[in-house]
Amino acid sequence: MPGSPTVDVVVARALEAYEALTSLGEDVEDEWSYVNDLSGAWRDRLDEVVATRGGSAVEPPVEAAIDAACAEIGRLTDPHRAIDWLSTFPQVVLLALGERP
Repeated sequence: MPGSPTVDVVVARALEAYEALTSLGEDVEDEWSYVNDLSGAWRDRLDEVVATRGGSAVEPPVEAAIDAACAEIGRLTDPHRAIDWLSTFPQVVLLALGERP
């Protein structure tokens, strides 16, 4: 679809939002290692998708779903809630892209 964003562009936006989520979760000192291990694992999974489908076009509803998920996590202010979303958010992105979590 001409003019549509590609998987790599949409995932880059999601990863930017995910970085902010990870930073918020790191505020829970006792969970720092867990937060970073979990974040690293999900980043690796999203990087796999970019490596295999990076240049593929993304349909507008998929882009809208991922943008909505990014906006939702952008509203979080509680570090404990951020930790809850660390594994949920990447799965939403992957499912929107038609990938297995």
